[in-house]
Amino acid sequence: MKVAIIGSSGGNLFNLGGRQPDKLLGEIIAQCGSAQLDITAIQFIAAEESMDIAKDKTGASLYSWDPVQQVVVQGETLTLADINQLAKREDEQLATRIEQGEVDGIIVMSGDPTGVNAASIAAAAAKGIPIVGTGGTSMAQISSKGANVIATSGTTGTTNRTRAVSFVTALCKHWKIKYMPVIGTQSAAEANAVGSISIWRRINFKGIMQASLPGFIAMAIVLALGKIPALASLSSVFDIIVGALPVLIAVVAAKQVAELDEVSIVAGVIAGVLSTDGGIIGGMIGGILAGILVHYLFILCVQWRFPMTTVNIVAGGLAGLVAGLLMYFLVSPIALQLGEWVKQLISAMIDFNPILAGIIGGLLIWPAIIAGVYHAAILPIVLLEMEHTGNSFLGAVDMVGLVMVSAGITLANIVGPRDKGEAAVATPGFLINMGFGTFVEAAYPFMFSNKLVFAGAIIASGIGGGLVGLFAVRGTAYVPSFAAPYLSDNPIGFVVAMLASLLVAFSITLVANKTIKAKV
Repeated sequence: MKVAIIGSSGGNLFNLGGRQPDKLLGEIIAQCGSAQLDITAIQFIAAEESMDIAKDKTGASLYSWDPVQQVVVQGETLTLADINQLAKREDEQLATRIEQGEVDGIIVMSGDPTGVNAASIAAAAAKGIPIVGTGGTSMAQISSKGANVIATSGTTGTTNRTRAVSFVTALCKHWKIKYMPVIGTQSAAEANAVGSISIWRRINFKGIMQASLPGFIAMAIVLALGKIPALASLSSVFDIIVGALPVLIAVVAAKQVAELDEVSIVAGVIAGVLSTDGGIIGGMIGGILAGILVHYLFILCVQWRFPMTTVNIVAGGLAGLVAGLLMYFLVSPIALQLGEWVKQLISAMIDFNPILAGIIGGLLIWPAIIAGVYHAAILPIVLLEMEHTGNSFLGAVDMVGLVMVSAGITLANIVGPRDKGEAAVATPGFLINMGFGTFVEAAYPFMFSNKLVFAGAIIASGIGGGLVGLFAVRGTAYVPSFAAPYLSDNPIGFVVAMLASLLVAFSITLVANKTIKAKV
C-alpha cells in the first residue's frame, strides 16, 4: 500500500514535534516501514514558528519525498507565503496521482483542506481512500468534505511516536495488514526480520541499572559535601535524593520497556511515586509493570479508535496508576525485603572477615567483567548498598580492583611500553580512568596479550580488595579517581588501597614489558 504524508508543522503541533520536522516525519516513515507501507509522496510545510502566530514573512521550508533515494528532502527556506505557493503546485500534482490510483491512503497533520491541501483532499474524498490525521479543526473540515476519515485526533498530549503508531495502526487495521510498532533504535528491517517485537524482550535489568547510575553518583556527591561543616544542611537534600531513587529507576524502566517517550515517562513517575516503600527494587518492578501496561493499553486504545489525546491519557495515567497501586498495596513490602536480604548478606560476609571478603571480591571482579556478568550481578548489588548509605563496599572494590588496576597497567605502558605504539594506545585509557573513574577496558589489549600482565591484574585487584576490607572502606567508582576518596567513609584507607592496586599493577606490567623486550 502507498501512503502520502501532507500537512504542516501546525500551531499546537509545533510545540509537540512540529518544530523538528525531520524527527516527526522520520518516526512516521519508520512505522510505515515496519508495516511495509510505501511512502509515495510528502508535502509538508515546516515554519520557523507556530502557525498560530506565523505571518506571510515567516521563514518556512517545504519537505518532499525522493522516491529514488527513499529519503525526505528539505527545500530551501523562503517566506511562508512563497512556500504556500510551492505547496499548492505540489498539491495539485499529488491530486492527479490520487486520481490515477497511485495513492492508497493519506496521513494528515495540521493540514489546510481549504488552502494548500485542497486539491489532494478533494481527490481523496472522491476516491474514498482512507485518511488519518491530527489537528482538530483541519480534520473536522476534511470530514465535512466527505472524505473517508478513519481515525482523527487533536495533538494535545501526543508525541511523534504515539502519533505515528496511531496513524499506521489505523491504516493497517483498515487494510487488514499485520503491524508491530518499531520501538527504540530498532529498524523496520529488523522488526520485519523477527516478525514481531515482544514487550518482554525489552525488560533489561542491566540496562535499567546502568541508566540509573548517575542518580546514585549524585547522591554520593551530596553525601560527601554534607560532611563539610559549612554544608551540613545538605543532609536533608541527601534524604530527598534517597527517597527519589525508586522514582528515578521506575521512570527509566518504564521508558525502556514501553519506549513511548513522554507517555511512558509519565507512567513511570506515577508508578515510581507509589513504589517508594519498596526501595529501588520496588521502583524497578513498578516501572516495568507501568511500561508493560502502557504498551498494551496504548495499542488497545488505538485499535478502539480513541482520540490520540485520550489514548495518551489512558496509557500514561492509567498504566502508571494501576502499576503504582499494585506496588503500594501488594508488592512493595516484598521488594523491600528482597533488598534488605541482599544487603544483610553482604554485611554478614564483611562482618565474618572483611579482609577475606575484600580479597575474594577483588579476585573475582576482573573475571566477572570479562565474562560480561559485572553489570548484571555486581552493579545491582552496588546500587542496593548505596541506596541508603550513599557508598558501597563493592563500589570501593570496583574502584581499586578495576579502575586503579587498569590505570596502573596503562601507566606502565606509557612509561615502559614494549614498543612506542603501545604508549599512544595506553595514554587515553589512563587519562579516562583517572579523570572519570571508568573505561577499565583500556587494559584489555595488554592483559590479553600477556599472561603475566593478566595475572598481575588479578593479584593487584585482590590486594586492593583486601585493603578495602582491612580499612572497612565504602566508596564508589564512576567518579574522578582523585575525588573518589572524598566520597568514601574512610578517605585515607581508600587512598592507600587505591595506590596499592595501581602500584602493584604498574610494577608487574613494567616487569612483564621489560622481560619481553629482553627476550627480543
